[in-house]
Order: sequence, then structure tokens, then C-alpha cells
Amino acid sequence: MQVDFYHLTLRPLDRALPQVAEKVLAGGARLLVISGDADQRAAIDRLLWTYSPDSFLPHAQAGDGDDARQPVLIADDANAAANAARMVAIVDGRWREEALRFDRAFHFFDDESVAAARDAWRALANRDGLERRYWKQTPRGWEQAA
Repeated sequence: MQVDFYHLTLRPLDRALPQVAEKVLAGGARLLVISGDADQRAAIDRLLWTYSPDSFLPHAQAGDGDDARQPVLIADDANAAANAARMVAIVDGRWREEALRFDRAFHFFDDESVAAARDAWRALANRDGLERRYWKQTPRGWEQAA
């Protein structure tokens, strides 16, 4: 199990999340996107349709359609992986232990939630079978810092 911590310092979530989602789908996997904030979920729903003028990411919010068929499903908790996703993106800055049920977790956080992300980083240390990675934004893109 791998947990990737993405510290959003130069680009906002609306630029970083589509990049990660595209890579997940290109690899043939599915993604569950988690946020406890209904407004943020709605914004992500709109974003995935419009982030690029020449493409979109097929997706839905949990409960809005046939969840099982969605390559990207947006939900309020990690127990809602009705699309059989093995990868989860936590986008509201609040770590959830349920993410450890997936093969890979992407934990996005900004400066407002950095203290909570540090707590999660420490809590995940020395767990068998778990690899942590910390990614920071630079003018050249993402760089692995730990």
C-alpha cells in the first residue's frame, strides 16, 4: 500500500487533481475522490467536465447514476467505493484511515491543513506494508521530497 502526500503550494487542487486522475485512468485503474464538503464535491464534479477544453474525465458523484460504472467516483467517504476503485484521492485535507483499504492513496493538502497532514504522516510511520511519499510543488512540477 502506498500513500502519496501532495502539498499544494504553487498550484491549486483544480490543477493537480485532474493530472493525477488522468494518470490513474491511463493506467487502467479507477479512482474514488473523497471530500466531506458538499460544495467541494460539486466543484470537483464541474471541474472534471471542464478542466481542459479538449477533454474531460468520465465521472459522477456517488448516488447520481450508475456508481459501479464510473471510472472516477466522487463521494463523501472512503466506504463508498461502489466503482470498485483501488485508488483513492482525499481532497479535503482530512486524512481517513479507511484509505488504507486501497492499493494507493493520494492525500492532497494545503497550508491550512499542513499540521493535520504532518500528524497523518507520523501516524503512518513504521506500518508494515505501507510506503509513504511526500511530494512538493516546484516551478518545474512535482518533486518527491521524502
